[in-house]
Amino acid sequence: MTERQIDRSRPIPGTTVFDAAETRRGYALNRFCMSLTEPGNREAFKADEDGYMKRHGVAEAHRRMVIARDFGGLMNAGGNIYMVMKIGAVTGHGLYTIGAMQRGETLEQFLETRQAKGAR
Repeated sequence: MTERQIDRSRPIPGTTVFDAAETRRGYALNRFCMSLTEPGNREAFKADEDGYMKRHGVAEAHRRMVIARDFGGLMNAGGNIYMVMKIGAVTGHGLYTIGAMQRGETLEQFLETRQAKGAR
């Protein structure tokens, strides 16, 4: 018998389990994010963010979140952190900056809760 890793009877408030349903829900968003691994695509995105996302089939609600740099909203809308980080890389928002945004903190407040002080 295989044990399940996730005990859904004990949810953790404020968290989302990135499962198959979340994968399907955020598919277009995550596919767009993955496209940013190509240098030419990054340049096209920087030149016209909304137009680039429209061409990649990103829903309007997701496009608004990308433009607003609402990283927490993107993850709550089905974005995978590893994919959403690709937007951060293009727009100059590092992992700690995104973490601070998700928690509603300044970068300095967020860094105070980290044991290792790393890239912003």
